Amino acid sequence: MSSVTEVNTVNVPALASTQHQSDDATTHTTDNKVIFTVEEIQKLLPHRYPFALVDRIIEYVPGKRAVGLKNITFNEPQFQGHFPGRPIMPGVLIVEAMAQVGGVVMTQLPEFEGGLFLFAGIDKVRFRREVIPGDQLVMTLELLWVKQRRFGKMQGRAEVDGQLATEGELMFSIAK
Repeated sequence: MSSVTEVNTVNVPALASTQHQSDDATTHTTDNKVIFTVEEIQKLLPHRYPFALVDRIIEYVPGKRAVGLKNITFNEPQFQGHFPGRPIMPGVLIVEAMAQVGGVVMTQLPEFEGGLFLFAGIDKVRFRREVIPGDQLVMTLELLWVKQRRFGKMQGRAEVDGQLATEGELMFSIAK
């Protein structure tokens, strides 16, 4: 896998998109923000249907943060049983989607390139709003620290229509 090392620093007209080649991955920039499509996310993360929970990365600052989108649709498998007649996105899947956005940041750190990350801890997670089909979950993950080249901690926040849905701290450990 390759790490994203090139970020366009030239002013790009609003809504214009350019492509940059970085070894085997293509990144797109819009207004100087790096964007990853679902195909590019699949090159970075091992998750696949039905557990691939990030549709796009709309902002990426290498080694610091990423903002990802998850479009919530009624035809996702969890809504068959959670809950019939009142579909609500399970909190554990919201946290997992946030972790996948964090995984994009972690896998792009040079010392962790190509690593598989697992949860090492979940702290201070709070659910503030229901997430239902038709919503678009906007998840922002910021790297707080990396220790012993093995552990990382991120602050996560998920919003729908500008309203806080979920927040918390996620800790990762690289699998051996």
